[in-house]
Amino acid sequence: MNNSVSNTARLLGAGLRALLVLTLVTGVLYPLVVTGIAQGLFHDQANGSEAKANGRVVGSSLIGQAYNLPLKKGQETPEPDLKWFQGRPQNGLGTNSVNTQYKLILSGATNRSGDNEELIQWVKDAKAAVVKDNSTGTYKVKPSQVPADAVTSSGSGLDPDISPQYADIQVHRVAEKNGLSTAQVRRLVDEHTEGRTLGFMGEPRVNVLELNIALKELVAKS
Repeated sequence: MNNSVSNTARLLGAGLRALLVLTLVTGVLYPLVVTGIAQGLFHDQANGSEAKANGRVVGSSLIGQAYNLPLKKGQETPEPDLKWFQGRPQNGLGTNSVNTQYKLILSGATNRSGDNEELIQWVKDAKAAVVKDNSTGTYKVKPSQVPADAVTSSGSGLDPDISPQYADIQVHRVAEKNGLSTAQVRRLVDEHTEGRTLGFMGEPRVNVLELNIALKELVAKS
């Protein structure tokens, strides 16, 4: 009887020591090491790829933002604020109906097939809007100039980037709305155009948030 109790006590003691050691290693030391390595080697990515303007965080370079005017009375869909570069459409994103005290970032696609009539109409309407919004008194956008990313949302609906082609057809409108020359604005686009990752993955792209931060700084200096 005494041996049985003694053995049980030893087993419980060994199990407790193993639990404490594993908790220390996997619950404290390992997370600290991984966090330290991430902060040391990948500080920007580890902290959410924060984008800052005037010393404060204004978003993440990984998540697209909408640049819209405030809703007017009776409006259900806000109008784009045309002094800013616009990102991809965000069709298909739901609304936060669970807790309306908070405006959540929701991710999702349209989940409609390529021959869906509603999707086709969305694309046609988006294309007409891109042509209209980006045409100025001295520059007219042709429907053939409008790239696919200007009229379709990404799989997440939160794509932070646009193609250089879409950024380029916005240059004249942005310059006119902000009292800048097209050369100044085009230079901004060129400076914020990234090539393919490692030279062969993906497509050239322009981060809309970072571009608009630079645009705001340029307008403030002008």
